[in-house]
Amino acid sequence: MNVLIIGSGGREHTLAWKIAQSDKVDQLFVTPGNAGTSSIATNLAIGVSDFNAIKEAITTNNIKMVVVGPEVPLVEGIHDFLKDEAGLNDLIIVGPRKVAATLEGSKEFAKEFMLRNNVPTAAYQSFTSENLVEGFQFLESLHPPYVLKADGLAAGKGVLILEDINEAKAELEAMLVNAKFGNASTTVVIEEFLDGIELSCFVLTDGENYKILPYAKDYKRIGEGDKGLNTGGMGAVSPVPFADEAFLAKIEERIVKPTVDGLKKDNIPYQGFIFIGLIKVGDDPKVIEYNVRMGDPETEVVIPRIKSDLMDLLLAVGNQSLDQVSLDIDPRFATTVMTVSGGYPEAYEKGKEITGADTVSDSLVFHAGTTAKDGKLVTNGGRVIAVTSLGETKEEALRTSYKNVSTLNFEGMYYRKDIGFDL
Repeated sequence: MNVLIIGSGGREHTLAWKIAQSDKVDQLFVTPGNAGTSSIATNLAIGVSDFNAIKEAITTNNIKMVVVGPEVPLVEGIHDFLKDEAGLNDLIIVGPRKVAATLEGSKEFAKEFMLRNNVPTAAYQSFTSENLVEGFQFLESLHPPYVLKADGLAAGKGVLILEDINEAKAELEAMLVNAKFGNASTTVVIEEFLDGIELSCFVLTDGENYKILPYAKDYKRIGEGDKGLNTGGMGAVSPVPFADEAFLAKIEERIVKPTVDGLKKDNIPYQGFIFIGLIKVGDDPKVIEYNVRMGDPETEVVIPRIKSDLMDLLLAVGNQSLDQVSLDIDPRFATTVMTVSGGYPEAYEKGKEITGADTVSDSLVFHAGTTAKDGKLVTNGGRVIAVTSLGETKEEALRTSYKNVSTLNFEGMYYRKDIGFDL
């Protein structure tokens, strides 16, 4: 079978690395890919939202499975386009249809789904510029800190957590009236603040059955001690030490099952990954948000812990037989440390030569924002390279990751030295 992965980051390189190991794959393609994927697959220079060009590539290369990495093409409806408009009825697409992708595309839609299906989450209300004054009044009814979320996709940057009521009001006005996050903040969801520690749950579903993949914890802030601006993710750890069997059982019973059952009950067809962002409040799990794809950099610790052939699981998604496939998990810890460009997540320069990636030993190197230029490996994004290591303990895995990160070098390179500090 020929397989196409859509995307260009560390998540897609990790998926390509795992899928390429399967004897069920003939040719593997990635669009647009990066310097890492080019060594194990054929990169196609097509943007993730260029549906017509993707359709042509699928037909030309006799591709039978498409794995969609990022959220944007899913929210834009690539599944529907390929299945309905392109008429590729026998194509297996790992990634939900447009209506299901609204779980990530609209915070309000996700909140309404959770309330309807009794999935525990924070209390909330939604506001537009029309009822800005009511938004101010709702803020005044809450205790700080105040949580403001742009309803639409904002590249992971549309969530603000503020301590000061006046600043919260000013930011709400900036989002609704001044379009701080463009169309993404036409509607803003204001939530009660949940105090606890976060973790990520990853579910693969065929629409009827599901498998829970390894849990992970990622680190979103740019600064050590979880300070500073939000990023796409600076590192991750799996498994999550504070999530014991009793707590994981609560997640499955109170959140995973009602989510999968709710999708069926609401007639929302779903085939693919569900990323459930959770927070542990006391001894109870609550949902912060849904994403409709794997997380990044969590993929870089979750996928290496899957010992089963990933293609068996993905094929089972396509024919709704996930209950007949086993999922074998490596019990060891996996840790990922992400190197990023100087200035990220704000302005940064591209095209900096990267050295040392070929000297890494005892770790996996997953490319995120890289490309090849004039025979050299150079930076091509904010997050550049992730280094993943496995170990019997979290500390052992982290030691190996940090040892190998120190062999990498590019101008302005930065990484957090405290991944896993709070575990």
